[in-house]
Amino acid sequence: MKAQLYVPNNLNEITLRQYQKFVNLKDQDYNEIMIQKKMVSIFCMIKESEVDKIRYSDVENITSKLGEMFDQKPNLVKFFKVKGIEYGFIPNLDNISLGEYIDLDTYIGDWENIHRAMNVLYRPVQNKRQHQYVIEEYNGEMNNDILDMPLDAVISSVFFFYHLGRELEIVFQNYLTRLGEKQQADYHSLIKNGDGIAQFGDSLKGILQDLNISQN
Repeated sequence: MKAQLYVPNNLNEITLRQYQKFVNLKDQDYNEIMIQKKMVSIFCMIKESEVDKIRYSDVENITSKLGEMFDQKPNLVKFFKVKGIEYGFIPNLDNISLGEYIDLDTYIGDWENIHRAMNVLYRPVQNKRQHQYVIEEYNGEMNNDILDMPLDAVISSVFFFYHLGRELEIVFQNYLTRLGEKQQADYHSLIKNGDGIAQFGDSLKGILQDLNISQN
C-alpha cells in the first residue's frame, strides 16, 4: 500500500522556515533535477530518499504546482496562529518605536533574516475586541516560533511595505518639487531620507523577485 503524499495547496500551508530552506538552495551548485528533489522534500515534508521513489512526472507536477503558488499576491494577512497562539499585525505603524523601525528596516529585505522583521510586524495578541486589538510590546528579543508562521503572511506584509514605500517616495518627491532652491537645500537631510525609501523599496523588490526561484 502506497502512502499518500501531502502537497500544500495554499501559501498558508507553507511556513517561513520551509521557504528559507528553499531560498538557500539558490546559493548551492544544484542542477534543476536536484532542486526539484529538494523542493519536494522541503514542502511535502518527506526525506529525500523517499522523493527518489516518486515518479519523475509526478515530481514535475508537484514542483510546477508549488511554483504557481509562489506567484500568488495575497492580501495583507492580519492574524494567524502558531502553536495555538494568535499573532496580529502591528496595528499602528504611526506609533512604531525607533528599535522596531531599525530592526524592520535592517531585515525585511533579507530572506535569510526576514524572520527578524516578521518578529517586529507580528506579535502575540494580548487583547482583541471586534476590529481593535493590542499585541505584545516589542522588546527586541527573537521569538523563534515566528519561523513557523504561514508564508502568505510573510509575502503579504512584504507587498504591503513595497507599495507603501513607493507611495511615500512619490509623495516626498512631489513635495520637494514645490519647494524653491533654497528650501530644497534646507531640506537636504530629507532628500537623504527619500533615497533611503527608494533603497528600501529596491530591497523589497528583490525579495519579491526571489519568489520565482523555482521557475529559473
